[in-house]
Amino acid sequence: MTDLFNHYEQQFGNISAEITARICKIPNLHGTSKKAAITDVQRCLDEARELIEQMELEVREVSGEEKSKLGHRLKAYKNEMERFEQDLKKARVALSDQEGRNELLGGEDSHSSEDQRARLLDNTERLERSGRHLEEGYKMCVETEQIGVDIMNNLQRDREVIERARDRTRQTDKNLSKSSRILTGMMRRVIQNRIIMAIICLAILGIIGLVIYFATKD
Repeated sequence: MTDLFNHYEQQFGNISAEITARICKIPNLHGTSKKAAITDVQRCLDEARELIEQMELEVREVSGEEKSKLGHRLKAYKNEMERFEQDLKKARVALSDQEGRNELLGGEDSHSSEDQRARLLDNTERLERSGRHLEEGYKMCVETEQIGVDIMNNLQRDREVIERARDRTRQTDKNLSKSSRILTGMMRRVIQNRIIMAIICLAILGIIGLVIYFATKD
């Protein structure tokens, strides 16, 4: 399990280096090239978030000191993601030359340019908040799915226990039925033996009576 976490770490390190390199290039771009570079960075950020989510799942499966160590490393990666997002926000509004300034601000005066830049920053922050909300919603879905899997596993184990108990109950019923038949047969034989003994005793008494009768008659 730690090996899998290390594999995700290695992938995260590679994609982090790629994100850093791409963000550094954005301020020197403009127009469609800048938009394409931003899109590439956002795609890399999505991949990095997926790796962090996979690492979170791995951390949940361990315990003790190992879980604490992996948790600290995971927290550092999350902080690094926040730094990437801040760097991307700054790079998106950075102006490398006059052409980029004119494209972003539309050639308006200084006061209007500041207003547009403030609106752009506000829109960017709203988009980032929406992205974080979506990410939190996804995490909740993953956690809910994990809880559902745990519940299903518990129900499966409970079902197996109930089935084993039912099988034992059925076997006990069979054993009781067999014992009941044996006891019934034994009682029947005891009664039969007692009847036979009573008949023998009556026959002996009858014979004795006849012997006494004929003896006294003579």
